[in-house]
Amino acid sequence: MAGALTDVLGEVLVGADGEEVAVSALAARGVSLLKLWNKYRVSNIPSLIFIDASTGKVVCRNGLLVIRDDPEGLEFPWGPKPFSEVVAGPLLRNNGQTLDSSALEGSHVGVYFSAHWCPPCRSLTRVLVESYRKIKEAGQKFEILFVSADRSEDSFKQYFSEMPWVAVPYADEARRSRLNRLYGIQGIPTLIVLDSKGDVITRQGRVEVLNDIECREFPWHPKPVLELTDSNAVQLNEGPCLVLFVDSEDDGESEAAKQLIQPIAEKIIAKYKAKEEEAPLLFFVAGEDDMTDSLRDYTNLPEAAPLLTILDMSARAKYVMDVEEITPEIVEAFVSDFLADKLKPEPI
Repeated sequence: MAGALTDVLGEVLVGADGEEVAVSALAARGVSLLKLWNKYRVSNIPSLIFIDASTGKVVCRNGLLVIRDDPEGLEFPWGPKPFSEVVAGPLLRNNGQTLDSSALEGSHVGVYFSAHWCPPCRSLTRVLVESYRKIKEAGQKFEILFVSADRSEDSFKQYFSEMPWVAVPYADEARRSRLNRLYGIQGIPTLIVLDSKGDVITRQGRVEVLNDIECREFPWHPKPVLELTDSNAVQLNEGPCLVLFVDSEDDGESEAAKQLIQPIAEKIIAKYKAKEEEAPLLFFVAGEDDMTDSLRDYTNLPEAAPLLTILDMSARAKYVMDVEEITPEIVEAFVSDFLADKLKPEPI
């Protein structure tokens, strides 16, 4: 691992106090590339993340955009700014009218990163238009802000003509880039849902919209434990995930499994939230369907149910607890051992 770290990071790092630290020493302390990928939710390369060395907290996820937009370092140290400050300026409606960004104040806002050339974006937009209509008709204060990744203004205008919400002007590339930097956008479509104060409720707006067609759970506060579905299975690629496989033919089995895992998930989430960090695990319950069967086949898991697993797709690793009865104590010990690096991975 020292060699791999050296290849990526160089021979020597410089600590916050100016002390030079050999990469091989970091490797000896158990630092691994895969842990770094998972910790910072890296989904593609090249990726440059700026971190406050004194606290270890992320300053900016889209360092490549920072370098492009601020090559002289005039905005250093590139820390996050409030949404209201980053979005400040005129916004467009598709009829050509403009309004000031202050019109978003007091509303929930969906910041929608999308482009006409992207087929999944166009599919999501069709669903999102209906969701937007239902939420507005229900009397909710909700607005969507389109941040285009189109390749030309003509494409932007064509795509935006289908949208009943507002957009950052295509010509304002600097503001579009700052919004991408603010939320560390690594792919599209992405829908970030904000509360009325501009704080993030969920980064998984796409999944929430597709899972909640009637918008009954708007504004989609995150659930500690999710039922694994076709639409949210993409989250399995975002980092290690605890997945409890159950026999969905048994009435109430999925709900009972959620209730079993939820206190443990809530404890982990609260612990890392207190440190202003993302939880190191996502939590799922999986029933029996074609998608789950495909996942079992891909990861070469036994057909047993219940089956407790942790799947780390980026590391192509799995951890399996195959016992007759899953108890809260077993789940908590399994999670604790994983977080303490006490479990031996099996290859996927």
